[in-house]
Amino acid sequence: MNITVRAYTEQDLPEMITIWNEVVAEGIAFPQEELLTEETGARFFAAQTYSAVAVDTETNRIYGLYILHPNNIGRCGHICNASYAVRGDSRGLHIGEKLVLDCMAQGRLHGFGVLQFNAVVATNIHARHLYERLGFVQLGTIPKGFRMQDGHYEDICPYYHTL
Repeated sequence: MNITVRAYTEQDLPEMITIWNEVVAEGIAFPQEELLTEETGARFFAAQTYSAVAVDTETNRIYGLYILHPNNIGRCGHICNASYAVRGDSRGLHIGEKLVLDCMAQGRLHGFGVLQFNAVVATNIHARHLYERLGFVQLGTIPKGFRMQDGHYEDICPYYHTL
């Protein structure tokens, strides 16, 4: 397996939509509740500052993706935000780390100075450990900030990293 992270192409959209929708349907990490369709997915990924895929260069299988965009506007427009999605059967292969590192580099290339995650669910231990290992700083905890798929609430932990 030879994984590289690159900008997405239109040909990647069906797999990207499938991976994104898998995470949304799990209801334990992304705030979105609506699944993407072919039409809404194409618009969604095109609207980002940068969208990328982690792909095996030998098989062209997409293992994960990320989106990068401003976290806010104007005086806070130098802060970006990102979301990461890894195919369920590919978790544990360090795809997320490749995505985050590439995202940080792309954030710098696109003129951002800070990468901020607004709502990392406290129970998302693997993501939190990765972020902390890469030098992200937790800003605190927002009690019951995320409604899980089953209806109960979990805390969220905002993180940031200077680019």
